[in-house]
Amino acid sequence: MTETVPHVKGTPTRGLAAATFGFFVGFMAVALIGPNGPTFKSTMGLTASQLGLLVAAPNLSGSLLRIPFGAWVDKTGGKKPFLILLGGATAGLFGLTAVLIADYPKHLTIGMYPLMVALAVLCGCGIATFSVGIPQTSYWYPHKKQGMALGLYAGLGNTAPGFVTLVLPFAVLALTLPGTYAAWLVFVAIGTVIYSFIALDAPFFQLSRRGLPREKSIEIAKGQGEELFPSGQLVQALKISARAWRNWALVAAYFTSFGGFLALTTWFPTYWNLFHGFNSRTAAVTTALSFTLLASLVRAAGGSVSDRIGGENAAIGAFALITVGALMMVSLSDTALDIAAAVVIGIGMGLANASVFKLVARYVPEAVGGAAGWVGGLGAFGGFVVPPILGSFVDVYGKNGYNLGFVTYILLGLVSVAIMAFLRARSKSVPVRA
Repeated sequence: MTETVPHVKGTPTRGLAAATFGFFVGFMAVALIGPNGPTFKSTMGLTASQLGLLVAAPNLSGSLLRIPFGAWVDKTGGKKPFLILLGGATAGLFGLTAVLIADYPKHLTIGMYPLMVALAVLCGCGIATFSVGIPQTSYWYPHKKQGMALGLYAGLGNTAPGFVTLVLPFAVLALTLPGTYAAWLVFVAIGTVIYSFIALDAPFFQLSRRGLPREKSIEIAKGQGEELFPSGQLVQALKISARAWRNWALVAAYFTSFGGFLALTTWFPTYWNLFHGFNSRTAAVTTALSFTLLASLVRAAGGSVSDRIGGENAAIGAFALITVGALMMVSLSDTALDIAAAVVIGIGMGLANASVFKLVARYVPEAVGGAAGWVGGLGAFGGFVVPPILGSFVDVYGKNGYNLGFVTYILLGLVSVAIMAFLRARSKSVPVRA
């Protein structure tokens, strides 16, 4: 008698589409804060350092929560962790909307600053969805398509802040600032519901939830094309990945690339507005076109580039571009040349982000979720650390500090080039999976 094979729902394409949509929605919950930085600065009377902390606040939870939630995917699949994080982001956005409706502009003073920071931190749950979507996508795709799939996931998901930055000034003009936050709250809430209907975990997790033994689940899932399988334990996944020294090299590199992307996504609107004198709409459009959207689209294509030339090679070139762009920022103060420098940095960060995560599944295949948590979490922590540093340059050096702060990226870029060169030199000891 022929044994009946349990039915598995979904396809890799659907898994990728759901994870990308969920990450886009989560990032949308956060992306309102940075572009409104100049407004909050003037309304609340903030210093540059205080503003840097406010716009960076979502990246605190958005980075640290990636570690346990990314690892949790190895035990339960991605859908449940995704929904919890989207719920947290929705709650934070609801709080910010309520504060603005009640207090903006007359009562939105420096006394409200701690509450605003706390709510921004809660919104950061939306960014933490990134490390959930990475293993969620990885478990659906074979090794040879990892770069393409992860590049599309992260690149298209990362377009959220660029889209928000483009639309926000015009939305504020039409709806007012509180009205714009209310509209975004509705979008994020509806997006969370849509994700709950379309998301499906990879075959192994579907089969495990039906009570099938691990070995049987793996056997059937392999027949569905799945090649990666988790350790099954959250703590164990973190321990396994933490013991891999290459995991920590990727963390350091990702601190520069994705942490840098998050930091400049929130900082550039203020930079163009207060240093170059752009109005809020021009500053937003410049940020989106010269950096945020550009870096995201490059990341989408960068996965395929990494597949062809190798993640280490692509990353070395990418971090070199970041260093060159930062040198241009420090050395020049011409508007057109600074925009060109932002473009160079954006291309470098987009390619670097794709290249670094291309290497996660190769270097730590036995605990992809755990590694994604460490790399995505501690790497993204740069988005919280760097903006206050950039603000401190302004507090110390005045207006010239807006350019001098990019010394930070020169140093980060050079260190990351060295890290990736070292990984390339040692890459022969890691098997290349077909």
